[in-house]
Amino acid sequence: MPKSIINKAIVCPMCGELSRAEIYTSVNSTLSKELRNRVLSGELFSWTCPSCNYHARLTYPILYNDMKNRFMVYLIPKIDRYQLCDKELEAKYSNLRNINKRIVPNFNTFKEKIFIFESGLDDMAVELTKLAIGQTVSKKLGGSKISDGYLSLYDRESNTMGFTYFVGSDNVPYVQTARLEIYGKSKDIIDRFAVKDKKLKGFIKIDREWAENILYRYKRAKHIEKLNKLKE
Repeated sequence: MPKSIINKAIVCPMCGELSRAEIYTSVNSTLSKELRNRVLSGELFSWTCPSCNYHARLTYPILYNDMKNRFMVYLIPKIDRYQLCDKELEAKYSNLRNINKRIVPNFNTFKEKIFIFESGLDDMAVELTKLAIGQTVSKKLGGSKISDGYLSLYDRESNTMGFTYFVGSDNVPYVQTARLEIYGKSKDIIDRFAVKDKKLKGFIKIDREWAENILYRYKRAKHIEKLNKLKE
């Protein structure tokens, strides 16, 4: 892996002037709580042009490592692979055990994964829960399209978790809460149908597409079980 901070040349999209910025290629939140907070607030990615004061959020690959909670999240903007193909990175972390390793394509998912793992949740079960609740929300709103959804609330004491969805062509935020029993049912499905995924050693993408595949496998198995009962 390269060193954690590099100096990168940046051309301002507003005035065209060339400047430089310190870019973090990796962050260890266990060693620096300050860096963790700067990641979650977005401050770490904030950049201001010294010539015209144009402000922007930089997007670039960054590896987030939380040794205490035993997870890593690798933000690679717009990545569309299910599994990371980086031999150097995989070799560096190939011997780690019981570490959740994920790749994500954007900043919002990056923050969500950190929130999920810091809360002690299974992100696979969260994605399946999010998908199921999102389908209910879509029906409740007359079949409205839901483009994205993120875990925004988790409270064990009140037995509640909540998701913020973006609905319709205007991406209007819509918050839906649910009892943790739904998450528990999703966890049971994951434990049955995601056994191979949990054994993968590399960085993998666990998202809506992945959850849809798991849900399809679950419904297919239920259908087969029903047919077998009818044959008995």
